[in-house]
Amino acid sequence: MTEERPNSHWASVSLGDVVTLINGRAYKQPEMLPEGTPILRIQNLNGGSRWFYSNLALPAEKYCHPGDLLYAWSATFGPYIYSGPKAIFHYHIWNVLPSVAIDKRFAFYELLRVTDQIKSAAHGVAMPHITKAGMEAWPLLLPPLAEQRRIADKLDSVLARVDAVNTRLARVASMLKRFRQSVLAAASSGKLTEEWRGSNEPPLWEATTVGEVAAVGTGSTPLRSNSEFFAATGTPWVTSAATGQPVINSAGEYVTKAAIAAHRLKRYPIGTLVVAMYGEGKTRGQVSELGIEATVNQACAAVVVNESLMVRTFVKRALQANYMEMREMAEGGNQPNLNMAKVKGFTLPKPPLEEQAEIVRRVDLLFGYAERLEARLQAAQTTAERLTPALLAKAFRGELVPQDPNDEPASALLKRLAASCDATTAPVGGRRRKSSAEAG
Repeated sequence: MTEERPNSHWASVSLGDVVTLINGRAYKQPEMLPEGTPILRIQNLNGGSRWFYSNLALPAEKYCHPGDLLYAWSATFGPYIYSGPKAIFHYHIWNVLPSVAIDKRFAFYELLRVTDQIKSAAHGVAMPHITKAGMEAWPLLLPPLAEQRRIADKLDSVLARVDAVNTRLARVASMLKRFRQSVLAAASSGKLTEEWRGSNEPPLWEATTVGEVAAVGTGSTPLRSNSEFFAATGTPWVTSAATGQPVINSAGEYVTKAAIAAHRLKRYPIGTLVVAMYGEGKTRGQVSELGIEATVNQACAAVVVNESLMVRTFVKRALQANYMEMREMAEGGNQPNLNMAKVKGFTLPKPPLEEQAEIVRRVDLLFGYAERLEARLQAAQTTAERLTPALLAKAFRGELVPQDPNDEPASALLKRLAASCDATTAPVGGRRRKSSAEAG
């Protein structure tokens, strides 16, 4: 992997020429305690996992401190400027110690830039990783130290603005979610059609249940051991995972006529509402509808609305508006579930059919606005996601900040540092060998 130097002041080196990689320590379960010195694992680097602790006394180099540059060399991969408490870092993390030839922030940004390439070069199936030797040999274009600092300063500034943009865009996504929830709440309470009714009085709506206005059924899972029950084509077989889609237009699996006959599976028509009855995550209580004729598994309730009594899409929106209420009806131990009786007994508001149709029209109109905004948001987020790699690429091509011909060339600094080192000591990073700059 060879890159052209932006100018003669930049030197071609290997990462191991300018940093020392310190290995962490592997732990056995008995050594991981509920209190003591924190053990920093890869899972903790993103702040989303339980901490373990140790009471072992280890050499100073096995501890990391706030401000240290760390690199996860398996699983997630990537550099981190550590901001937590003093901790013992785990085996799958390196503490990256920069020499005086490389600015720590510059090293962080360079590692951030090449992490996707490092991932691609990783080997191993269960736990892809890069070896220490492979990492030390990773090629690096090294600018003069003064230019490194100018690059790092500029990246600190512009990437902070990129982060601010991403934060604002994430808020818009959250606002759109709340907007949809507010629209559904207004629809199911009658507020959305107050003006249409010409009255500010509460709507005189009836109450009904799903079972009173719809036929409710379910399905099952044909025996996996019977090779005649599943095929590449046939009747689409829908699971509760599909309810995350607004409309289900395809299925991951298909069942045969033999499976339908043996398990008495019912084919449900287009427009059938599908309610997820199982799922501890966000799945349980989700509502979608079939855009294809399909059968379902036992984790789904299939709701075929009698459209002479209720507008199907109104029922769908009313169920979506009461997503949390439906989830709370679930029963069971570790994995509470809904059942057919609870779905049938779920209470719905029942406005006049004409008002149901008007509510659906207004909800669809408002959701259409939200979808157009969401499309623009996604385009903006895609653009923002490309900014960081584009800025990093520009920085390491020498195009982000001015280059000063008066800067000491990186190769001169490396040679000067090597000359000042004892023959038994690594000249810059952690290995006693000629750097690429010295060799050149």
